[in-house]
Amino acid sequence: MLTSEAIAKAKLNTPYGTKDRFHEHDDCIRIAYEWLDAQKKIQGPTPKTRPLKHLIEQWAGRYVSQNDVEVAANMHPEIFGTYPHFNISTRLIEPSPSRLVGIAEAHTQSYKNRKPEVTYAFKE
Repeated sequence: MLTSEAIAKAKLNTPYGTKDRFHEHDDCIRIAYEWLDAQKKIQGPTPKTRPLKHLIEQWAGRYVSQNDVEVAANMHPEIFGTYPHFNISTRLIEPSPSRLVGIAEAHTQSYKNRKPEVTYAFKE
């Protein structure tokens, strides 16, 4: 589990893609980290543009900002690139719901009820 101290440091060191920075809760970064961790890593950043934050929100049932995803990617030792062009396969993996166990903010909002924007190629 990512500590609040590690997240606070990462927020200071993350190269953000937006001028404004927005984080509702550290759990949003933890959620994004778990989603990214489940994806297959590839050699270079993907050229394909995907609405990653929306995919993560649908999976976790909670709002996640682009900035949350950027911090999570910055913290992950195997992820590089810039939002939304990280080094993850375009054949996305739907992470196991067990990854959200212990993240209190997961499933606290109605994002899970939205129409899926993508079909995952695999399930974890």
